[in-house]
Amino acid sequence: MAFSDHITRHPLPHNIERCAEARGAFLDLPEPLATLLENTAGCSPYLAGLMMRERDWISALASSTAEELRDGVWRDITQTEGDLKVTFRQAKRRIALLAAVADIGGVWPLETVTHALTELADRCLQRGLTELTAAQIARGKLPGQTEADAESGAGMCVLAMGKMGAYELNYSSDIDMICLFDESRFEPDDYLVARTAFVKITRALMGLMSDVTADGYVFRSDLRLRPDASVTPVCIAMETAERYYESVGRTWERAAFIKARPCAGDLAAGDRFLDRLSPFIWRKHLDFAAIEDAHDMRLKIRSHKGLGGAMRIDGHNMKLGAGGIREIEFFTQTRQLIAGGRDPDLRVRGTREGLDRLVEAGWVPKEASDKLQAAYVAHREVEHRLQMINDAQTHELPKNEEGFQRLSRFMGEEDTTIFRAGLLARLEEVADVTDSFFAPDEAEEVPETEGLLSPTKYLEQWRSLAALRSERSVKLFKRVFPTILKQMGQATRPAEAMAEFERFLSGLPAGVQVFSLFDANPQLTKLIVDICATSPALATYLSRNSAVLDAVIGGDFFSPWPEVETLTELLATQMYEISDYEGRLDAARRWQKEWHFRVGVHHLQGLLSPDDASAQYADLAQATLAALLPVVETEFARKHGAAPGRGAVVLGMGSLGAAALTAQSDLDLIMIYDPGGVEESDGRRPLETRTYFARLTQAFVTALTAPMAEGRLYEVDLRLRPSGQSGPVATSLGAFTSYQTNDAWVWEHLALTRARAIAGNASLQADVEAVRCQVLSGSYDAERIKRETQEMRKRLADASGAPTLWDVKSGAGGRQDIELFSQALSLIGKGTERQISAQLNDAKRAGLLTDAQFDQLLDAHTLFSHIQMAARLMSNKAIAPDEMGAGGVAMLLRDCDCETVEKLASRVIECRKTAADVVEQVLG
Repeated sequence: MAFSDHITRHPLPHNIERCAEARGAFLDLPEPLATLLENTAGCSPYLAGLMMRERDWISALASSTAEELRDGVWRDITQTEGDLKVTFRQAKRRIALLAAVADIGGVWPLETVTHALTELADRCLQRGLTELTAAQIARGKLPGQTEADAESGAGMCVLAMGKMGAYELNYSSDIDMICLFDESRFEPDDYLVARTAFVKITRALMGLMSDVTADGYVFRSDLRLRPDASVTPVCIAMETAERYYESVGRTWERAAFIKARPCAGDLAAGDRFLDRLSPFIWRKHLDFAAIEDAHDMRLKIRSHKGLGGAMRIDGHNMKLGAGGIREIEFFTQTRQLIAGGRDPDLRVRGTREGLDRLVEAGWVPKEASDKLQAAYVAHREVEHRLQMINDAQTHELPKNEEGFQRLSRFMGEEDTTIFRAGLLARLEEVADVTDSFFAPDEAEEVPETEGLLSPTKYLEQWRSLAALRSERSVKLFKRVFPTILKQMGQATRPAEAMAEFERFLSGLPAGVQVFSLFDANPQLTKLIVDICATSPALATYLSRNSAVLDAVIGGDFFSPWPEVETLTELLATQMYEISDYEGRLDAARRWQKEWHFRVGVHHLQGLLSPDDASAQYADLAQATLAALLPVVETEFARKHGAAPGRGAVVLGMGSLGAAALTAQSDLDLIMIYDPGGVEESDGRRPLETRTYFARLTQAFVTALTAPMAEGRLYEVDLRLRPSGQSGPVATSLGAFTSYQTNDAWVWEHLALTRARAIAGNASLQADVEAVRCQVLSGSYDAERIKRETQEMRKRLADASGAPTLWDVKSGAGGRQDIELFSQALSLIGKGTERQISAQLNDAKRAGLLTDAQFDQLLDAHTLFSHIQMAARLMSNKAIAPDEMGAGGVAMLLRDCDCETVEKLASRVIECRKTAADVVEQVLG
């Protein structure tokens, strides 16, 4: 179908009598094409002139589609010989004319129009760069490059920036570019010669695009977005640009690179450059400080352009004014900067696509996005009509009635009053949405709270803290502190909570990011107050790892807990998105901290029972180890080859094996391998099998425990391996089987009752579990087990001394005593369960415990476990209710289902005595 068959609208005529020549030129064309061309010419003197100059070409719309004419222009750019300035300018006329009538006639949507204009720039730049590079190569000015390298610019790349990068060029846009060259393609001695050649190529290329000739121009070209444009040449080395952005790059430059893309020359080198620049553009943590930076930019632009004050429709700037196009772009790009480091799906160039992605990720309400997207399309159409009238790079609305009449007719609206009212309403709607984001209301005044100082006094008191050293952080803190004070006033003991908050602030290395986070997310202040009022340990942890707050507002912080397999896959995916080994280890630490923090917060706020929190800590540890082991194995194999045989598995012991960790648990591990008869690895630095797995185990432990930029993952203990500290750090399956069958001590079989394979080769995991079950189901002398268990109880009691009231782990009848007793009964009863409740239940069914004894032991173990879970979340010291804050005491009583500390103390004493009596009765 021809172009004419797709026309859905055409403008109302304006001053059509001035374009009689254009009006008569198309009388022989079919309707509605003739009317569209005549009315367009009547509204735009510029387009009328283009139509007369390209009358024969535009008449082809009667029999061709817009796409066919466009593709013909692309062929002309690529294939036409002769003066490129003439070729490019003819192409510009035709694409400008085609885009205009396709836009006005409703044949092309906005995105197709802007894409066609952008593609014109891309194709002209590519052809021009190829020709100019070939000339420099022929003159020997690009050492080492051949004729075949001209197509790729001999290492030079043009980065399209801004609207050009996003395929969003407006009708009379200039084009923003950065020209770079890949210095690695040249020998060091040839660097200066090559740079000089690339500078000449760039200047000539800009001339091809922007010089005004008898045929006009193609695009006004702007290279001022390059690093330090006032002193650097127009084309610089990629390495030089990288150093600049890494050291002094600013927020506005980060925003500019959201839309950047290679558009001509060495596209592969350009992509690699942008990949390397990714950490500069996309910060790894939520970057709410970008909001204030963007807001400052908005205000500076308005001030510089004189666009402040009340909104007036006459002369309003559709691009830079309030409610304009730039506001929508800033709104979108700033949110992308905030979250794009954590969510790669947000790293898109287009404004409307960016809004769609932000809605999908939960960062922008759909209603707000719909308003902004509708306004964006309408604003861009107005902008295009303004520029079509006289090919002027203007964004200002008319300042008189005649101008508005012309524009409204060009937009298809005969009633100028209706057009003005609709336009003003859209501008105000955009301003409402964006201002609420960039310039939130000032924090309300908070009355003095009993027991608290005034905000001013606190600021004076804390001014020396690292978090409040910069003026910017102080400004932000003044904005958020009244809300924090208000929340503190609602705490049970405000002074205690404020003291803990001061410790939280003291641990922050800087304040801008955290205070920006609070400013943009007021709900976080209540969480901070809750943590400070309840859990000093969590507050301390948070001050050292404030980036975990990202997870709270990341969208899924309160979603249901995933399965272990899902957690493992999430971490593995994050690590494999990073190319270097240390980066992967740091990524694992960031990920684990966020999920660990989530469990602690949910437990703190009563969203999780202590038992569920304990299980989730264990799930997290298992997922971390299961995802990390393959990463360590891959890195180790780079030097020493793949693991012999079936490789290794990690056996979790103790609380990890029983899937019952606390917030501060370390991990008891055993590494077991199966070499499959292979004596040596096959890498470039082969190792004997035993040495291979010993070093692999050491590498794995280091990956877990090494203090890196993001801290460490876990403390690890390998002393439960066969032969303890005197044995090898990794044990073969055969040796493990033989040791457990023939040589293991009773205490090692007790430990085996809680062992669980959690990472590594699946078939080897199954074989290790089979060995475990076989060993545990063997014949044991019950009296010997009871006797040796009693001896172990005595040794443990002697080592720990008499327990205090709240030391519920140690001593007779304590948590550790009950667990040791439960493992002994499991061994006597040939059980294979790992968790204490299941082991005790098996013992009851086997007649080793009465129903009453089972209930007494389980009640005591549950109470002591809940006390330990709360203690490890609140502090790294022994629990002491008389020294705890009111929030901590309330949490402890809630978890233990007691009304007062006195009643809880009585329960602890009673449970310990009862449990100790049961153990003595059964073992006696």
